[in-house]
Amino acid sequence: MLPFSGETRSKPFITAFFLLIYVVGVLINSSIITVICLEVQLHKPMYLFICHLSIVDILYTSVLVPKLLHMLLSGNHIVSFSQCYTQLYFFSSVATAEQILLFVLAYDRYVAICLPLHYHQILSYRNCSLITIGIWTVAFLNSVMFVTSVLNMSSCHSNVIHQFFCDPKSLTKTICRTSQLFIVVTFTEILTLAFIPLMCTFISYVQIFSVISKMKTKESRKKSFSTCSSHITIITIYYGAGVIGYLIPPYYEVLDIIFNTIYSNIIPIINPVIYSLQNSNIQSALLRLARR
Repeated sequence: MLPFSGETRSKPFITAFFLLIYVVGVLINSSIITVICLEVQLHKPMYLFICHLSIVDILYTSVLVPKLLHMLLSGNHIVSFSQCYTQLYFFSSVATAEQILLFVLAYDRYVAICLPLHYHQILSYRNCSLITIGIWTVAFLNSVMFVTSVLNMSSCHSNVIHQFFCDPKSLTKTICRTSQLFIVVTFTEILTLAFIPLMCTFISYVQIFSVISKMKTKESRKKSFSTCSSHITIITIYYGAGVIGYLIPPYYEVLDIIFNTIYSNIIPIINPVIYSLQNSNIQSALLRLARR
């Protein structure tokens, strides 16, 4: 695995950069998880899902960065077959969990604004627990199917991956021929875990903005819109970086690494800053926690 093979002189700076964003990301997301767990007033459906989003963001970077730092510091860039596909499995799991969570957060806002009287009935403690269990069950089962489909393909090209982790796009460059199972699983994933949730999110926000536009006071409209703007920003950044990353031609390896860095390392830091730290309730809870 040779992500920065031509950047020998820059390796200390690259190592420091990835270490910094990893530590910052873990600290910020850990703070969000801690404050939500400790503050009783934050034991609500939206904050439960935000807490799980922070857990996913920690796992995102933890699956990738420690192995990269080990390679950069030791100079040993050999990754075993089992290590590579184990990393692919967990990366696919947390990516799937994040996609579903972003949709669930959109649904939470839809129920809160469009069906406020039924909010606690629809998103009860029991239902939220079932949704959370369902998210991780789907994420792990989906990864089993995806990795199994990749394992069924034979490698015959170069065994060098010009990427800092075993991502699907880089691995397919080493494959002789894609299998029918891989095509079916990939198409099903794109349809059920990306396209359909994104379209449902879009439809939810059409309904949300329709309700907001009919609110009588400017203060109510502003408050309702502010609870949605953070989620819309995260959705745009997440899917935007992912789509651009996969549209980059295979021969633009540097651009590919840059967008993968944004997608898998920068976004887990941006998420809590945009979604959590701008939330007044979380801000107040963090200040109370800091004073203790």
